[in-house]
Amino acid sequence: MPPPLLQMSGIEKRFPGVHALKGVNLTLQKGEVLALMGENGAGKSTLMKVLGGAHLPDQGTIRLEGENVTIESPVKARALGVSMIYQEFNLIPALSAIENVFLGQEITQNGLIRHGEEKEQTLALLSQLGMDFDPELPCRQLTIAQQQSIEIARALSLNSKILVMDEPSAVLTLHEVEKLFEIIHKLKQQGLGLIYIGHRLDEIFEIADRTQVMRDGACIADKDLADCTRQSLIEMMVGRELKNEFPLKSPSIGKTKLKIRNMTRGKVVQNISLKVRSGEILGLAGLVGAGRTELARLIFGADPRDAGEIQLDGERLSVCSPREAIAAGIGLLTEDRKLQGLVLSHSVKDNFGLPNLNRFAPAGFVRTSIERREFQDYVTTMRVKISNENQKANQLSGGNQQKLVIAKWLARHCEVLIFDEPTRGIDVGAKYEIYQLMNDLAAKGKAIIMISSELPEILGMADRILVMHEGKITGEIEDVTSTTQEEIMHFAVA
Repeated sequence: MPPPLLQMSGIEKRFPGVHALKGVNLTLQKGEVLALMGENGAGKSTLMKVLGGAHLPDQGTIRLEGENVTIESPVKARALGVSMIYQEFNLIPALSAIENVFLGQEITQNGLIRHGEEKEQTLALLSQLGMDFDPELPCRQLTIAQQQSIEIARALSLNSKILVMDEPSAVLTLHEVEKLFEIIHKLKQQGLGLIYIGHRLDEIFEIADRTQVMRDGACIADKDLADCTRQSLIEMMVGRELKNEFPLKSPSIGKTKLKIRNMTRGKVVQNISLKVRSGEILGLAGLVGAGRTELARLIFGADPRDAGEIQLDGERLSVCSPREAIAAGIGLLTEDRKLQGLVLSHSVKDNFGLPNLNRFAPAGFVRTSIERREFQDYVTTMRVKISNENQKANQLSGGNQQKLVIAKWLARHCEVLIFDEPTRGIDVGAKYEIYQLMNDLAAKGKAIIMISSELPEILGMADRILVMHEGKITGEIEDVTSTTQEEIMHFAVA
């Protein structure tokens, strides 16, 4: 038999205070989709950064088609046929699809770029992926799915043999996910090897041939998907039995805590009224672009509203900024934790303290001992994996970043918490912990609004569901236990 397309053997990597990779082995065949799975912080991203040339391994070997290689930089990785597509695209928004595809590898003659030839090749690549749009438009005007296709087209233009996709479906609509899977099938037929990092188990079983599961920096399972069940895969990832994906709860719902009347902003949010009661988790469902996030931002004062009234415990609030919302007891866990939820260049402790400075620094000077003690309490309670309190937020895994965002709002003791896609990019084990935290908050009388694009999550967590479409509420479901995903989708496309 020919050698594997990729063979990584005994890969070791240490960072200060962290043994990130512990003798990891990985193989990939031509025309295969390998699902690389594990909890956040298990070492998946570090292993892929070794493959992509962002990290040099401390020990171990990498072979491509049987030949030993040293991948000392991303440039060398691309030259060897290894391309990475990250969840946060590496595109320049002001440049066209053509310019992004050929950035750094322009087709030139006598010092001039041959734009016509670049356009022709870009159209051919996009056609190969089944995409049809104007490649001369700036990327900022394209949909997320179109931007993703540009990333894949760039990889194909480099004659890539291996394509690593990190959470590629996280920001796509259901239709766009189906299109992505069609593209992946085409790439398989062309003989590419794909490594697919994801946490949505339904997608893994649909698209992958084999799975490799990592835990605490080591590979603990390598199996064909046909030999796995959903439950066995979850247990391999978390290292313990999870009888239910959603924790059991007995909600005790009280009086109305938050009331919104006639909230309006242009056409994105149109005359919406709703209420959330003490101890209730209100699910807000709908397709991407339905206006759910925009509504959350209006409640939080992050965007100006054309009209609308907010009441908390029967008292009318004047909320025109996030500062006023926070002071009133409203917290927002933003959809994009990297851009809006954290200051990535700051330490984890400083991020925790930012919304709580009124308590930690009442006289203008931070009382570090109190801040440090409370921070450590939340780190322990929520099992946030950090090396030390001065670690930069950008060094945490996605799940631990999300836990950090939740911790800072818990410390603020908000009465109303809005969770916008709280488990996006998070593994099954961490999801369960976040679900349990939400239930605990509801049990303490907090009012929670949960926005989610994952219908099983909405059905598993919400006490009541509102469905939005094109800036309006098109349906309300009170008996959540008796409803179905199809009923929600009926309202979502109304």
